[in-house]
Amino acid sequence: MDISKYSDLAIVYASEYGLKVIAAIAIFFIGKWSVRKFTTFTKKLMLKADVDLTLVEFLENVIYFALLIVIILASLNALGINTTSFLAVFGAASLAIGLALKDSLSNIGAAVLIIIFKPFKVGDFIDAAGASGKVEVINLFSTIMATPDNKTIMIPNSAVIGSNITNYSSKPTRRINLVFGIDYNDDLKLAKEILTRITKEDERVLQEPAPFVAVGELADNSVNFVFRVWVKTEQFWDVHFDMIEKVKLAFDAEGISIPFPQMNIHLQAQKEEK
Repeated sequence: MDISKYSDLAIVYASEYGLKVIAAIAIFFIGKWSVRKFTTFTKKLMLKADVDLTLVEFLENVIYFALLIVIILASLNALGINTTSFLAVFGAASLAIGLALKDSLSNIGAAVLIIIFKPFKVGDFIDAAGASGKVEVINLFSTIMATPDNKTIMIPNSAVIGSNITNYSSKPTRRINLVFGIDYNDDLKLAKEILTRITKEDERVLQEPAPFVAVGELADNSVNFVFRVWVKTEQFWDVHFDMIEKVKLAFDAEGISIPFPQMNIHLQAQKEEK
């Protein structure tokens, strides 16, 4: 057996493929280190630009894994492996996964739209997809809300973005709209003075925009006053309920009645025929 022949052959293969292996390993580890540094730098730039944290983390993961795949393919190519077939298999697998997870991907896309356009944020009270509540979490797949009676509602992001969204917390002030009815026999001017006085006595009621009190309707059973006041958003419900109570107490004190629907039945006695 010619040992020198095999040793020479081993040296040739080692010198040829050993360099390729070393190059592939170097490309992978250096590339991975570079990708991590690049994604960290990109994340810092996005945070500095005040991009939403959820979107930052999502984009960070997308950029990292996309570049990592490029590094892996470059390492395989350095080994002399034809990566064309890998790309074809990867493309087919991506298509199959995309079709299988189309609903999840639509939720991710909707999450990106929510984060970019910001129709609401965590802490806002919203009405969306037929549900109302305070937004607690916005993740890549769903929006989680807490209802006023402390129930948790989880709504897919695609359903949220595909429906009308009402955000009750986006503005610093809100208007309270109430209607108060008085009897036709009551003093209309006195009732209006009482309502106007109530708007001025409560410090929570904003005077700009000015409160609005006016006769809005001559209804079947009552003269209806339109009562509109502006308050800070966080005080909306407190003032709303307080106004109803204050108006009722003030009307009672001044002898102004609040009529309610009623039916009068008149019975007519008939003489029995003999």
